[in-house]
Amino acid sequence: MATDSERVTRRGLLLGGIVAAGSTALAAQAALAQAQNGHSMPMPTDAPADPYAAPAMHGGAHGDMMTVGMVDYAANGFDPVQLLTDWETGIVSQMADGRTLRSFDIEAIDKELEIAPGVYFPAWTFNGRVPGPALRAKEGERLRITFRNNGSHPHSMHFHGIHSARMDGVPGAGLIGPGEEFVYEFDAKPFGCHLYHCHALPLRRHMHKGMYGAFVIDPDPALHPEHLAVAQSRLLGSPQNAAWQEMVMVMNAFDTNFDGGNEFYAVNSIAHAYAKQPIVIDKSRPVRIYLVNVTEFDPINSFHLHANFFDYFDTGTTLTPTLRTVDLITQCQAQRGILEFTFKDHEPGMYMFHAHQTEFTELGWMGMFDVREA
Repeated sequence: MATDSERVTRRGLLLGGIVAAGSTALAAQAALAQAQNGHSMPMPTDAPADPYAAPAMHGGAHGDMMTVGMVDYAANGFDPVQLLTDWETGIVSQMADGRTLRSFDIEAIDKELEIAPGVYFPAWTFNGRVPGPALRAKEGERLRITFRNNGSHPHSMHFHGIHSARMDGVPGAGLIGPGEEFVYEFDAKPFGCHLYHCHALPLRRHMHKGMYGAFVIDPDPALHPEHLAVAQSRLLGSPQNAAWQEMVMVMNAFDTNFDGGNEFYAVNSIAHAYAKQPIVIDKSRPVRIYLVNVTEFDPINSFHLHANFFDYFDTGTTLTPTLRTVDLITQCQAQRGILEFTFKDHEPGMYMFHAHQTEFTELGWMGMFDVREA
């Protein structure tokens, strides 16, 4: 396991290596010195031959200011590209009253994760991954979540939704010690884009260490006849939903030297994952993003889409947009929402998305959509 001093050294080497390829040793030293005094980093000083020319590769679209190398996803046990669409739908059965029961099994596990090339973080996880499984259910179903604590500290699962006090995941209502088990049971409501997280104290430590995940409840179209088409399009498994390109993005960050400030920022935990492996988009089909912010130590995070605009459903609890035709939204911690947009009128190419805090972008929170013809 990497020590704190090794992590700091790796961070310095990483940030020095972000300087554009071909930079001189002096430029690299300047970047390292800048990194030691803060998170901002110098931009390349060499002007391109044609300042209006599009970048030849997606990496050059941000001045090659990215992490160097690749993370070992197999060792981590999850691939951030797969996390985009890896919905955990549990096991479905029928209750005596005819209602649907959807059951999930979740366990807390201590696990070291590589969150940037050569940079390791001692995480506390749900099911061995950060973020935890993206749980998805249908409005009105009965949910049963069996939670086992196989970690080294007391943990719980607090769900943002509607439930009884005894199912709230706080001390006395679902907080359990190592080796213990608790069953959360409640109805899936309201529909929307939610989250769950550990609510043990100190809360910011348990959140920062990785104990969080997306929790999506799809609307039941039968309950929303006034917005039937929209409700059907959100219901996983429906023909209308299959027309969409859906993905879940959890904005997070990591304080690798535990000084109360983040060294790396990401979507779904791996710095610059979607810049190095752009997300392939079929330009003929609309895109829906379930966006959740769980960034600790920073008051807000943001999402900016280049060369396009989207409709935004704050918290996802409405079937009509709360914001229309915007290209940037901000979220405080635990805020979430649904973004909908299309590239149908765009030419194919690489389209960037990122936080609009430049520090976050340069330290990992930047990706690309690879828009292609069907």
